Amino acid sequence: MAKEKTQYTCNECGGSSPKWLGKCPHCNAWNTLIESVAESSAPAKNRFASLAKTAEVTTLADIDASDVQRTPTGHDELDRVLGGGIVEGGVVLIGGDPGIGKSTLLLQALDSLQRSGQKTLSAAGPPQGAKAPSGGSGPRAAGQRGGTLYVTGEESGAQIALRSRRLGLDGSQVSVLAEIQLEKILATLAHTQPAIAVIDSIQTVYSEQLTSAPGSVAQVRECAAHLTRAAKASGTAIVLVGHVTKEGALAGPRVLEHMVDTVLYFEGDTHSSFRLIRAIKNRFGAVNEIGVFAMTERGLKGVSNPSAIFLSQHSEPVPGSCVMVTLEGTRPMLVEIQALVDSGGPSPRRLSVGLDRDRLAMLLAVLHRHAGVACTDQDVFVNAVGGVRISEPAADLAVMLAITSSLRGRALPKGFIAFGEVGLAGEVRPAPRGQERLKEAAKLGFSVAVVPKANAPKKNDKTFEGLTIHGVDRIEEAMELARNLG
Repeated sequence: MAKEKTQYTCNECGGSSPKWLGKCPHCNAWNTLIESVAESSAPAKNRFASLAKTAEVTTLADIDASDVQRTPTGHDELDRVLGGGIVEGGVVLIGGDPGIGKSTLLLQALDSLQRSGQKTLSAAGPPQGAKAPSGGSGPRAAGQRGGTLYVTGEESGAQIALRSRRLGLDGSQVSVLAEIQLEKILATLAHTQPAIAVIDSIQTVYSEQLTSAPGSVAQVRECAAHLTRAAKASGTAIVLVGHVTKEGALAGPRVLEHMVDTVLYFEGDTHSSFRLIRAIKNRFGAVNEIGVFAMTERGLKGVSNPSAIFLSQHSEPVPGSCVMVTLEGTRPMLVEIQALVDSGGPSPRRLSVGLDRDRLAMLLAVLHRHAGVACTDQDVFVNAVGGVRISEPAADLAVMLAITSSLRGRALPKGFIAFGEVGLAGEVRPAPRGQERLKEAAKLGFSVAVVPKANAPKKNDKTFEGLTIHGVDRIEEAMELARNLG
């Protein structure tokens, strides 16, 4: 294959240069020239190939809106985040800290898909007049796409095999390719036609068409674009493993997240056994879904009741603790909010883990102005148990109740939960899908709930038997109610 010419394009003004320069000669911006493949004299249909299949112009009313077919991975928590399973021709990007378990989870999922495909084909038997295929990729019907492929650029095949033995995947028929050259990977995908392929990782893949090193912005962008085109053209689902920066965001150009269909983040503390996988973008399902896994000696196992890991086990209620019901996608989860208020001297600190620090400062101001609880000379520390991150404002009421409980040294009653957004005027605003939150609390045996009045059910509603629900309009009412209940 003849090597294509490259050029350097400015990110600021779009100007091009035949070689790299520190300063763009067009707009005088520094360090903005990025290497890319120069446009050749090839036909336009090859130069401007779309990432998705093209079709004729039609109206929305004439388009069939049937749901896409999904293939379950064998891991319910992963299927939940993906929207039900792997989609044919879909491209998934998953990122996370080193050692968090990305490769482990994907290897388990590939082995489960391979085994389920073998059972299906074995039950159906080979087509009439066709020989039963053989090889490392497992049985496959003649002329059909199937099997799995694991492309590793960071480890050798022996290391992948060692991990599979450690995970208990004895006799695994997952095909493994140790390669980082894009052209060879695309040729292998075209020859083997797997149903799903994993590229671990996209930062290690390079194309001969570019002179920059693997992991550079140009290499990551071009390689991801070629792999996405291959997935859409062949129907092979491709999972790209991406590196993350020290801030936790996916490394590489932002356009990488725009190219793919689904973006997943693997979160959690490497010193803890629990992992969270969160969907940030999903063209085939809901976003902000969350899956919970536990790291065991045999790999990652799904946690069916995640609320249990976000609640501390206290024999008796303790001051500074309040349980709330947060919503992650379609899943309500109970999370314990802990607060510690201590004398801080002339320069008190405000520290939050798992919650927005700026919102904590705002809530302290509202607490002082409308509820008469002053923490101006106190250190305030707030933590969400279990390492979960809560971004929704429905945690406001629970945070304020936990702070007040710690400041006064009085514990909230046993079986107490609270949720609701608190405004600057001291009003308690309703949280979305409040009925589902209350059902989750009642299911887990909680007995007292302080919620926004708009979220409180009707008096004759017997859905929440055993759960006494108090609706409040103002933060003053919530504080008075918590004081009387405690």
